[in-house]
Amino acid sequence: MTKPFKGEIAEENRADRWGATGLEAVHAKLTVLIPCSNERKNIRDCIRSIRAVADEILVADSGSTDGTLEIAAEMGCRIIRREYINSADFKNWAIPQAAHPWVFIIDADERVPEALLGEVRAVLENPREDLDAYSCGFQDFFMGYALHYARWDTESIRLIRRDVCRYQRRRVHANIDIDLNRVGRLKTQILHYSVWDYEDLIRKYNRYTSWGSRELWDRGRRATFWSLLVRPTLRFLHTYIIRRGFLDGLPGLQACIMMAFFSTFMKQAKLWQMQSGIAQPDPEAECETNAVVAFLTREDFLPRGSSDASNTGGDSVERAA
Repeated sequence: MTKPFKGEIAEENRADRWGATGLEAVHAKLTVLIPCSNERKNIRDCIRSIRAVADEILVADSGSTDGTLEIAAEMGCRIIRREYINSADFKNWAIPQAAHPWVFIIDADERVPEALLGEVRAVLENPREDLDAYSCGFQDFFMGYALHYARWDTESIRLIRRDVCRYQRRRVHANIDIDLNRVGRLKTQILHYSVWDYEDLIRKYNRYTSWGSRELWDRGRRATFWSLLVRPTLRFLHTYIIRRGFLDGLPGLQACIMMAFFSTFMKQAKLWQMQSGIAQPDPEAECETNAVVAFLTREDFLPRGSSDASNTGGDSVERAA
């Protein structure tokens, strides 16, 4: 029998875990992995949305200071902590620490609808031997508004076998490294509340574009006139016109501009900065260097006896003469 969570979680999960016969309904056990950092406003609703199918909820934290961990502990989660380098590296560290053979990975700003819980239950009740992972799509929200056309998320693998699946070694937007013939598909979309205000958006995408530009640099890519001007323009036209982002109103307009500017232009601009940007001079550093040189060449800093040796040598010459 699966050991239940403490308190309220055990009570709310009991009906989901047991059928009318009294036999445990879920055959394969599941760990829900939630990577997070300072997600006080998100973590509780995230846990509530997924815990009905979880035998364990594992919160992998990278330095929360806002009360996130206290909420997670209150709700019966197991917590592990480590420094964050990038998403793939962090998740690859956390996945092997799951207690159970199946792992569902969900970010704190995501929610799992009831229909998706049902699909996950069905997989766990009778896992297929020929599949090691399952992907699903996303319903994006922009500052609380659902986007039906101007969406930025693509389908992603989220339900995996712990001992088989790992992420690619990339700084940003890494996928699970797996034979796609062994990936099934879940029909219901995860609800993704990724953007609530521009301050958070700018902070988040500044980090993403820095990683993305470095990834391009390492692959030998360089910024050009085309990539700086034409590609962002085409990206906007594609999302706003061809994909009909205009049907999402003003939220859709902003989302399309955001994708063109942050996902395309800023990444290329930072790539150009690495290849052609001139670093700002630092006169203070130059002053500090000059001060150190002056100190090291002061007469009273020279080794004792060096000036006496010079004078002695001169006197010796005179006496010899």
